[in-house]
Amino acid sequence: MIIKVCGMRDAENIREVERLGIDMMGFICWPRSPRYVAEPPAYLPNCPRVGVFVDAPIDFIMQRAKAFGFSHIQLHGSETAAFCHEVRERTGCKVIKAKSIQTPSNSPLKGEDKSLGKESSLPLREGWGGSASLLLFDTQCPTAGGSGRKFSWDVLQGYRGELPFLLSGGIGPEDVGLLRQFRHPKWLGIDINSRFEVEPGIKDVAAISSFVASIRGCNYEL
Repeated sequence: MIIKVCGMRDAENIREVERLGIDMMGFICWPRSPRYVAEPPAYLPNCPRVGVFVDAPIDFIMQRAKAFGFSHIQLHGSETAAFCHEVRERTGCKVIKAKSIQTPSNSPLKGEDKSLGKESSLPLREGWGGSASLLLFDTQCPTAGGSGRKFSWDVLQGYRGELPFLLSGGIGPEDVGLLRQFRHPKWLGIDINSRFEVEPGIKDVAAISSFVASIRGCNYEL
């Protein structure tokens, strides 16, 4: 199982999390995020690095990909399949396309449009195969991720696309049991972020260490 830790930006914190055997680390390149990283930290991990962007211009993505040495570009906005293809071709990076899911189980956030509580349609045949390598299913929220809120994972049983996916959205230390129960033939791993923080951009290393040990001990049949 892939374990991706997103929202990294502090050099020493990156070193500590890297020692836990994390598979991927995400760096948020969206200026409106509290985890925004304006320039490469003094230390960058040896594991695959993922740059997270929200409707960013291609030139900005290319500049950041080169500066950070990204292996993957995660597109978390309304980007089209054609744009994903252009990003892949011009950066040489693999593309992860994030898809926001809204379900009746979503708890509206303070100041959030209550319409987010309506059921959304899940893409049954996503049509991203020629432009993206992975999908990432996250909870719809005004902050384009990092809300700490879950969506109903049951809705993913309707996913019949060809691309594998990462499960994201409010996964926390207490969710090992739920992850043991979850099954889908295209499920490749998980993305964790805000529920493992002591403050935005700084991860709780002890909490991640315990979580990773529990997850690695699970026998999954993906």
